[in-house]
Amino acid sequence: MSDIEFASLLCSRLCHDLLSPVGAMTNGLELLADEDDPDMRVKVMELLADSARASADRLKFFRLAFGAGGGFGETLDAGEVRAAVEGLVRANPRIELGWLVETPAIPKVGAKVLLNLVMIAFDALVRGGRLDVGVEQGEVVVRAEGPRIVLDAEIRSVLAAGQGAVTSRTSAAWLIRKLVEGEGGSLALADADAGVLLLAATLPE
Repeated sequence: MSDIEFASLLCSRLCHDLLSPVGAMTNGLELLADEDDPDMRVKVMELLADSARASADRLKFFRLAFGAGGGFGETLDAGEVRAAVEGLVRANPRIELGWLVETPAIPKVGAKVLLNLVMIAFDALVRGGRLDVGVEQGEVVVRAEGPRIVLDAEIRSVLAAGQGAVTSRTSAAWLIRKLVEGEGGSLALADADAGVLLLAATLPE
């Protein structure tokens, strides 16, 4: 698969995830045009504000996870990465975030791996739970714990063994694998315990 085709799949993933909040804004504007009740108009404006915030959060996240956000340096500010993760998690109030990163900066490749692992773990927490993120000495760890964890079988296959089709659904997993292998690192996946998913990447410093 060419780089252009792979980039197209990443864009498809981005558009898919933006469709819901942008669609909500469209519906809200249509309601606002037909609504005369002041109380209902206030509620619709709140809906529009929430949808606009969710869209902005997703765009900021994808800018760092998929794009060239953060400039041309070799590292990203850990605060900027944290803000992107918090924006993603904010979309689901049933998920609690634990940020266990003490370093002020994260190597850019490590940050992209972290963000994409977070996105996969976030999607797997279908009934909410807790998402812990840690970075230490070249290792990125994302731990998801909740009452029900569902990890797509194709994504699991890509992360665990580098096998499976390259689709918009698996594009983030393939990006993780390409980045990690490009740095001579390794990936690990463990979910033997019920209700716990552990995703880790080791990147040589």
